[in-house]
Amino acid sequence: MLPYTLLGYRTTIRTSTGATPYLLVYGTKAVIPAEVEIPSLRIIQEAELSDADWVHKRIYQLTLIDEKRMITVCHGQLYRQRMICTFHKKVKARIFEIGQLVLKCIFPHQDEYKGKFAPNWQGHYMVPKVLSGDALVLWKIDGTKWLKPINSDAVKIYYV
Repeated sequence: MLPYTLLGYRTTIRTSTGATPYLLVYGTKAVIPAEVEIPSLRIIQEAELSDADWVHKRIYQLTLIDEKRMITVCHGQLYRQRMICTFHKKVKARIFEIGQLVLKCIFPHQDEYKGKFAPNWQGHYMVPKVLSGDALVLWKIDGTKWLKPINSDAVKIYYV
């Protein structure tokens, strides 16, 4: 079943590129096994060509591969821009400031994790320093420093 699965994968149009992987590699649409048994108009037209005409047609198709690939690159860039706009509509940037109070997430792989019925957030931490890349240095309220910087995705603002 693997050859049929690969054929299906290689001949399916990708949303991100607007083309099939087969078209991008070979520059022409794939001939599916059903078209070999029951010839389509495209197969009949290619079968009636002389060898010289078929070679010229194939060379012409191969010269268009670069154009098809450039169209796919442009389509991919537009698709990426649409995905970025969609992402930014739903996600709000969180900006942390020095001196702000935060709570830290307790992940299941940490020692502080006590099971699914225990709290998911711990402590009252203060942000003494904001690092690049959305990393934060945390201090406990009593002044002890947290061992490592933490990603801002793992903290949330604590409202007093």
